[in-house]
Amino acid sequence: MNFHYPNGKVYHKTEWKSAKKSPLTFANRGMRFEEAINESNKYYLNKQIAVIHKKPTPIQIVKVDYPKRSAATIKEAYFKEASTTDYNGVYQGYYLDFEAKATQNKTSFPLKNFHSHQIEHMRNCLLQGGICFVLLYFSALKRCFFLDAKTLIEKWDSQEQQRKSITLNEIEAKGIEITMKIAPRIDYLAAVKQFLDNKGEHRNGKSNLDKKGQTPSKKNDE
Repeated sequence: MNFHYPNGKVYHKTEWKSAKKSPLTFANRGMRFEEAINESNKYYLNKQIAVIHKKPTPIQIVKVDYPKRSAATIKEAYFKEASTTDYNGVYQGYYLDFEAKATQNKTSFPLKNFHSHQIEHMRNCLLQGGICFVLLYFSALKRCFFLDAKTLIEKWDSQEQQRKSITLNEIEAKGIEITMKIAPRIDYLAAVKQFLDNKGEHRNGKSNLDKKGQTPSKKNDE
């Protein structure tokens, strides 16, 4: 079955979050990063901790085959619009919106794994007081990190003048490492809680972005 992007370009699996292609290991069991997050979300829901779901991707079906009267096979479809982030939901009164990415790199996380429309979506969420972040998984190292969207946006905005990736050292310093467990497998809400405890401005529904969704200049920090 062929899928097409909104611009008509044919979708290939190697182009769509290719960093997630290989199976990942959590607690000595093979599991894809996304699947582990989905299982964690089910745990949070069952324990009434949070309500978080993966966003569905709307598609438009253009070709269907009917090999049998009771079985239809989609042969061609288009993504109706560019995706924003992977997940959203509510945790203790906070709106959460986040993206999950994985890489096989050991020393840095490439910014090319993100798209400009995703960054703009994160800006808009922050401007509305939402808690927006990314979960970054280094598959070769079996390490997972929470990184707030403000930090990601700062790196994105400066990539033309600086490097086009975030080093592991920077992620270790500015992010929060998530410990892999049995249940939930990826306890990212523990990192969210730590982030909220450390960043009081988010509890007041404020953001460090200006009205245009840009990061503040260095002069404001001096």
